[in-house]
Amino acid sequence: MGVWRREHVPVMRVTVLSVQGSTPREAGAFMLVSPTGQTGTIGGGDVEWTCLSLARAALASGTDGEGACPGEMRFVLGPETGQCCGGAMVVRFSFVGDLAEEEEAERSARGAWPRLAVFGAGHVGRALMRCASFLPLSLRWIDPREEEFGPVPQGVETRVSDAWEEELAALRAGDGVLVMTPSHRLDALIAAAALERGDLAYVGLIGSRTKRRRFEAAFLRTGLSQAQIAPLVCPVGDRGVRDKRPEIIAALIAAELAVTLVARDGYRAPLRTRRTETGDTNP
Repeated sequence: MGVWRREHVPVMRVTVLSVQGSTPREAGAFMLVSPTGQTGTIGGGDVEWTCLSLARAALASGTDGEGACPGEMRFVLGPETGQCCGGAMVVRFSFVGDLAEEEEAERSARGAWPRLAVFGAGHVGRALMRCASFLPLSLRWIDPREEEFGPVPQGVETRVSDAWEEELAALRAGDGVLVMTPSHRLDALIAAAALERGDLAYVGLIGSRTKRRRFEAAFLRTGLSQAQIAPLVCPVGDRGVRDKRPEIIAALIAAELAVTLVARDGYRAPLRTRRTETGDTNP
């Protein structure tokens, strides 16, 4: 959006006003459309393609007058649209007068995303950041070894630090922690402190079931209760797939994060999209 604003590119917002039955996106979802670009989605398929065409035709008119704007349209997702969802959606078209306001809304929406503190920049950590950067998560990647991060995906914040206690303290209730450092001792310290908080939506620890059993026994000896330990997710990304390649493990963990942090009951992900062992090893 920054380029559009600097270059005074005309933009139209296409918003899903209401839905009935099965639809590809929920009410409130939207996309911003320029003459040659797009950010966001209203669900794809023929409806989105039609809306893109209508929006660009209105933008090509060179006016922001009401006569050029399609206004509101209702789509039934059946044979006439080439989509068989079976529901219906009402879509509104509106010219964007101030992209600075859209950018501020974008920043505000991202500020509401769940935070995930990832401790460890090893091979699984690097693969995970490539996957997780596409999720509506505020990612904070922490490791004292600056050289381990490698190329950092857009939207991921890195912290070259060993001050893990400060990083945990900065998390809000409902945020998440994923522990995958090179040290089992450090893994234990971070995981125990995260579990002791009792208010995090996700506490993940890379490792095997054997590692979990050993950590559970150690946590009990140090005073954590079984109820406090129970939320620990270890192994992480455990879907019964016996593949220890970092990219596969990362994809399974990303799916787990989508379920536990993004789509959990009571949470509604901000309606924005970004532009366009499971084994016994530690990263």
